[in-house]
Amino acid sequence: MKKIILVFFLLIKPSLIFAENYNLKELVSLKSPWGSTFINNEELIITEKGGNIKIVNVINNSLIEIDHNLNFREHGQGGLLDIIYKDNFLWISYTEKRGDWETSTSIAKAKLNKEKLIFKNIFQANPPIESRYHFGSRLAIKDNYLFASMGERGEGMIAQDPSKHPGSIIRIHLDGTIPKDNPKFEGKDDWLPEIYQIGVRNPQGLTFSEFDGNIYMSNHGAKGGDWFGQVKKGENYGWKILGWGGTNYSGSPIGPKWMPGYTKAIQYWVPSIATSAITIYNGKEFNEWKGHALITSLKDKSLRKLNFNDLSNVKEEIIFKEKIGRIRDIQVHPVSGKLYFLSENSLWLMEKN
Repeated sequence: MKKIILVFFLLIKPSLIFAENYNLKELVSLKSPWGSTFINNEELIITEKGGNIKIVNVINNSLIEIDHNLNFREHGQGGLLDIIYKDNFLWISYTEKRGDWETSTSIAKAKLNKEKLIFKNIFQANPPIESRYHFGSRLAIKDNYLFASMGERGEGMIAQDPSKHPGSIIRIHLDGTIPKDNPKFEGKDDWLPEIYQIGVRNPQGLTFSEFDGNIYMSNHGAKGGDWFGQVKKGENYGWKILGWGGTNYSGSPIGPKWMPGYTKAIQYWVPSIATSAITIYNGKEFNEWKGHALITSLKDKSLRKLNFNDLSNVKEEIIFKEKIGRIRDIQVHPVSGKLYFLSENSLWLMEKN
């Protein structure tokens, strides 16, 4: 059943209080959707964790399913994950079967075909691990580079081992070849050639900013310690030496929030909000938000906006909370700038009244 929710905000300025109305509309029902990407101005392609790839027409809400050849495994937090489109090609991150119960976060590429997608692997996270947890994974494109976030599979200190992919950000070319200026070739001899940054736990947000040309990500902490920060070449976010303000689920300490020698995040959340997909907004519908980060969350079920132009005074607003459930993904319409969200079981549209 379609739903329409009116969201009311009070925006407070000196000597001025006023309300704005926003409309949240449920467009189609889905089953555990995970990633999405616009392939044109009318169609959004969506992955479902259980293995389906679907195209939704956001004008008439029609839906088609596309066959594919991925050797995936839905297991715990794994399955089909993120998807991204450019120039008639698709890249997908997914949980690949690598043995009896061993899996990896892998990336495959296919030419867009609405009848069947023939994917070819261009990356596998090694080593494969027998774990249900922390696959990541989001994708972002900058020029001819594909960035991807790799979860540490619940293995903790593996994120400090640059000879292994779990717990890192990788950067490869769009065809899967390795850039010659990746950290391994600039003094990080012990790093795998695809690795761009290490020390992350379970990053499920990754995006390119058209404003400053940087890649930004969000990351799940343990019991507290979620954060939003910049991807930085050759650096280390510190997991599991640092706890980012959180603790183990047992309550036992992990490590300091931050210390010199490690990348410092832009914003931390303690307690955890379970940060998911992010975008640096650039659109017409919410023109006043241009350049601000929009952060979705699972546990907190909120959309948050960060103005981080001044890193010494980051301003955070909760746009809405507990209106559409757990929010997995966010997309900005390429023309209108309206927002599209994936919740646990639906695609939602957010627009101004």
